[in-house]
Amino acid sequence: MTANDRAALADARRIVVKFGTRVVTHDGVELAAGRVHGLVEELARLRRRGLEVVLVSSGAVGMGMRALGLVDRPRSLGLRQACAAVGQGHLMGLYMQAFAQLGVTAAQVLLTQEDLADRDRALCVRTTLMRLLELGVVPILNENDSVSVRELVNLRIADGGQAPEVAFGDNDGLSALVTRALDADLLVLLTDVDGMYTANPSTFPDATRIRSRVGVDGDDIARAGGTSTGGTGGMTSKLEAARLVTDAGVPAVICGGDNHGVLARVLAGDDIGTVIWPAVPRPARRRTIAQAPRSGALVVNDGAIAALVERKASLLPIGVISVEGRFERGDVVEIRDRSGRVFGRGLVNYDADAATALAGHRSTEIDAILGYRGYDAIVTRDNLVLIAGDAKAGAQ
Repeated sequence: MTANDRAALADARRIVVKFGTRVVTHDGVELAAGRVHGLVEELARLRRRGLEVVLVSSGAVGMGMRALGLVDRPRSLGLRQACAAVGQGHLMGLYMQAFAQLGVTAAQVLLTQEDLADRDRALCVRTTLMRLLELGVVPILNENDSVSVRELVNLRIADGGQAPEVAFGDNDGLSALVTRALDADLLVLLTDVDGMYTANPSTFPDATRIRSRVGVDGDDIARAGGTSTGGTGGMTSKLEAARLVTDAGVPAVICGGDNHGVLARVLAGDDIGTVIWPAVPRPARRRTIAQAPRSGALVVNDGAIAALVERKASLLPIGVISVEGRFERGDVVEIRDRSGRVFGRGLVNYDADAATALAGHRSTEIDAILGYRGYDAIVTRDNLVLIAGDAKAGAQ
């Protein structure tokens, strides 16, 4: 990928878009209703074109401040949490109504740091978001500020150990983690500046916009110090987010939310904002699962093989004959037929003991067997890789 090849952005099919506080509001408090509705219209148009869109939105604290009559951004964590609790309902009400008027269903998903650091919970988040996208819904994500007790925490996203430790404390970081967790094709960070500059444009009027570049380095981070008014991020956190996704092989765009038709223009390859390209192409999730160390195996019957290969179905408990090895939920397991031939790999939704108990049973019996119901499938289709050349795997 060259630094100038913006036309490639048109190929993105799963896109994470982050609205900064200064996009959602004026000066961090007053709602920018016209701008927000315009951006929602753009997201709805992308959804109707068949693209999968995830929105990560800041602004809950600012809207809470407005509702509570506060002028200055609260310094205490408790008061910020209170503002978030008040403002989140207002923010989601705005989005739900705006999308509904355009014939698009939206869904609220609030996350904390731990949701993407714990493997089980991260798998739940991914599964929920994937189902919403399959249903044509636009998920709207925000950090759950009203209950998040730490404003900044270093964590390792639970993606099978592939991701580095990252800082999570604002919605820039959240949008990057979600981009990786969903294997999205593009991250768009909308803010109150036109992109990345050679120097801070508020201090150095002669600074020029950097149209595109490959990767993010330490000098970029150092040059971009400071946070945005009314928000917790700023150019530093956006570059950290861009570095996280480009390290995973996904491009990021930092762009001004005031640009008319900004999302359509980004996907059309127009010269707006800053495109940050990955140094190397994204390794497909399928390749990651295929190459990850395996922790055990599921032996399945011929009916399950036919369902997986021909109908692209998930692996249900009734298709499992036996379980081999010790593994935890979220581990990679091999999928074998009766003869021992390996024809697939996947991220398992139950640990070895639970999978053994469920083997050969219908999904409707999960509650009675385990005392709880996590997933209908032992391995869901989007977490499954069939091995080329085996069991007609070319049909996958």
